[in-house]
This record gives sequence, C-alpha cells and structure tokens, in this order.
Amino acid sequence: MDYAYLGNSGLKVSRLCLGAMQFGDTSAGCESEEVCHAIMDRFVAAGGNFIDTADTYHKGESERIVGRWLAKNASLRSRLVIATKLRQPVDPSSAGPNDLGLSRHHILNAVEESLERLQCKYIDLYQCHVWDDGTPLEETLHALDTLVRNGKVRYVGWSNLTGYQLMKVVLLSKSMGFTAPVSIQSQYSLLCRATEWEVGEVCAREGVALLPWSGLKGGWLSGKMVRGVGAPEGSRVAVAEASGKSMQSHPSFSQFSGNEGVWELLAGVEAIAKEHGTSVPAVALRWLLQRPAVPSIVIGCRTLAQLEDNLKTITFSLTPAQMSSLDELSAIPAPYRECVLPFLLAGPLLLACSHAQRNRPSLTGSHIHFLTHGPRLKHTQLMRW
Repeated sequence: MDYAYLGNSGLKVSRLCLGAMQFGDTSAGCESEEVCHAIMDRFVAAGGNFIDTADTYHKGESERIVGRWLAKNASLRSRLVIATKLRQPVDPSSAGPNDLGLSRHHILNAVEESLERLQCKYIDLYQCHVWDDGTPLEETLHALDTLVRNGKVRYVGWSNLTGYQLMKVVLLSKSMGFTAPVSIQSQYSLLCRATEWEVGEVCAREGVALLPWSGLKGGWLSGKMVRGVGAPEGSRVAVAEASGKSMQSHPSFSQFSGNEGVWELLAGVEAIAKEHGTSVPAVALRWLLQRPAVPSIVIGCRTLAQLEDNLKTITFSLTPAQMSSLDELSAIPAPYRECVLPFLLAGPLLLACSHAQRNRPSLTGSHIHFLTHGPRLKHTQLMRW
C-alpha cells in the first residue's frame, strides 16, 4: 500500500480509504457484522490506514460496528485515520429541531455521540457532510476549531460542496484564524467529471485533498453492465431500476443504457483492463488515483471479494496514453468559462507551470486548468506570471 499526504497537512493516508456506508445496511449492505470486521481486518492487513463513516449511516450503526472493531483492536488505534461526518439527523424519526445542521449546538453534541459510538477518545478527520444554509459559516468554523483545540478532533474536512462554498470555507478559515479544511469528499468518477471544473480547481490551488466517492458510479463501472441485458440481480443499479428511483449515488440502468458514449467508455476501460490483466473496477479507480489533488479514494465493499478486487488498484499504473484515452472517452461538454479561459490564459498558465513543475510528474487531463495545476501549486504562483 502506498500513502500520500492529506491535502496540505502532514497526515499520511493510504491511497485507498475504506468507506463504511455498507456497514449496518440490512437490505443491500454487508450481510453481517462479522463480515464487516473481516473486511476491516483484511484492509488493514493490506496496509490500509484510512476508514471513513458517518453518524447518519443506518442510524449510527455503521459507527457502532467500526467502534466495536476498534475496541477489539485497540493497539491499532494510533496507526489508523478514522474519519466520520455530521450534519444530518442520526435518526430522522426521533430527531428534534436542533438534532441536525451545522450549528455550534449540534456540532458539540454530535461529536460526543460519535466518539461514544466509535469508542474513541478523538476523531482524526471530522467532516461536515453537507452545506447548511441555516447556520452562519463563522459559527460552524468556530465550533470545529474549538474541537481541534480541545483535542476531540485532529483535522477538519467537508463533503459535497460547490466550488464557491469550498472556496468560502478556505478563505474564511484562514482570515479568521480557524482550522482550515484539509479535504473534501465529492462524487467523482469517469461518469462524473463536472467535479473538476470548480471543486477540483479549488483543491488544486488551495492544497485541499479531493477524496472521490462513488468512484464506480454506483456499479456502472463495475464491469457487470451488459448492453441489452441489464444490471445483475441484486445490484444497486438493478434495485434503482426496479424502484424507478435513480439518484447520483444509485443510478438506474436506464439512466445510462441509451447513451452510446457510456458504452464506448466501458469498452475502453475493459480493453485497458485486459492489457494490465486486471479488472474493470481497478482501472476505473486507478484513473482516479492518478488525477490531480487526489491522495486517496473512498471505496465501498459489501464482501471480501469486492475488497480484494479493489485492492488490485494499487498494483499497477496507467500509462500516459491510457490516461489520455480515458480522459477523451469520459469527456463531457465544457461550460462557458472552460471554453473561453484556455484561449485567454493558456500561454501564461503553461509558462508558469513549466517553471513551477519542472521537477514534478506530468499530469494528464482534458481541461486546461486541471492539466496545468499541480496539487500544491498556489494561485499566487500563477498570477505572478
């Protein structure tokens, strides 16, 4: 297992992060707590040190399962990076008016409850799950900073923000002297690349780690989708199709089945997988690991077999030609700014990056700003040119 710094922090995390959203899911998740524990055992044995959950996953049961595993493996605690999230009510059916959101009241209560469920004295990475329009951002940032200062939390992150929201968090944290975010979790995959245009750019410029979730687009990049046949029975794609409800995290079969470009992309991923003697999911996840500002990707596993397949991701690298091919096959129409800006700034940007990244590995990408911005390249370095 390889490791990378989490954003601009000095904390090193494994290139794969074990997502625990499937833990405690009695309908389509891990079949038992014993399987969950076996998955965590194998992940750590493979060198993984980064585990992510959330208080709202299955009414807190995901945190409890992770907590009971940590209690059995107390000697490992200091070597692990345990991440969780807050914002949503843990149990919507019994939640009071202040049992959600990002108010100081809820943050201070939520962290104590998560610590109890996780059976921990501190949380390594505490993340705000979703933006809260009802609470002043200053109040949220002050409360999070208080948790860091009193030792209950070590690093702060966010999840599911727009580019402007993330930039506001970064700037306000710095200007007010509060703990700055080191990471953001965002949906990002070969079938979801709009993340690059705003969130990805802020991450690259400001040294915020981009942690992709749903790297396999809810199963569409699993290698199991068959044209004209449908999704495998029991898969998330099949369940979404049967229910008639298609979401970002749980796309249905019909959401993409009529898109010729998607089938061309899947064929391209499969061809590259054969070249490396690996699986389709491993190639899709490997593409993410070689994107700018991505130190680790969140993987979700229901079975040990799925984990073993995901672990293949760290056993090979994609060539520049293969990265370029996947970039082209997965490209989506660029919005106005992305079409115009390259023609105005391509020369200065490329000159700046040629100087600043002379000794850095080259980065591939189909958009000019992602092509030219390294994970720690600062905005001032660009503007100086």
